[in-house]
Amino acid sequence: MLKVGLTGGIGAGKSAVSRLFVSYGAVLIDADRIAREVVEPGTPGLAAVVEAFGTGILTEEGTLDRPKLGAIVFADSDRLATLNAIVHPLVGARSAELEGRAGPDDVVVHDVPLLTENGLAPLYDLVVVVDASPETQLDRLVRLRGMAEPEARARMAAQATRAQRRAVADLVIDNDGPFEALEPQVRKVWADLVRRASTEGR
Repeated sequence: MLKVGLTGGIGAGKSAVSRLFVSYGAVLIDADRIAREVVEPGTPGLAAVVEAFGTGILTEEGTLDRPKLGAIVFADSDRLATLNAIVHPLVGARSAELEGRAGPDDVVVHDVPLLTENGLAPLYDLVVVVDASPETQLDRLVRLRGMAEPEARARMAAQATRAQRRAVADLVIDNDGPFEALEPQVRKVWADLVRRASTEGR
């Protein structure tokens, strides 16, 4: 088994890369998706978040109001740290459970947005960083996701810098251009990952 950490700044296109990896045969463990699962209604995770932030971060239906919580934590590093201290251990436990189901020759891709920020690079056999310029990230967040520019800038500022992400990378995928330029790069990286998996599995 080859354990790959996949990361990139918000708006860099990491999700597009993870979808391509899955289409090639990767086992994907998506930290964002797991982070949503562990705070679903009725979970200990949601109870802990409500205890820390109050019932104001719930919708009328009793689910987590993500935009409201995001506006709180991305404007206050201490509040963000509080949220991370609740959610990250739960995500880590669930990720380990899913990884345990993978086969010996599988390439297991952990899609982890905050890999760099949380010093998680040593947990993986190698780290793949999806890289885009801050200008490209901002344009995608505002134009494609409909974020207000101040919110987009705040979310970018709460993450690691481009240089910090590249410093932990074993492989870098450049996603400043169109999707047509991305796919050949990802296919090449995938071939490398498969080769490493088969070599290390022997």
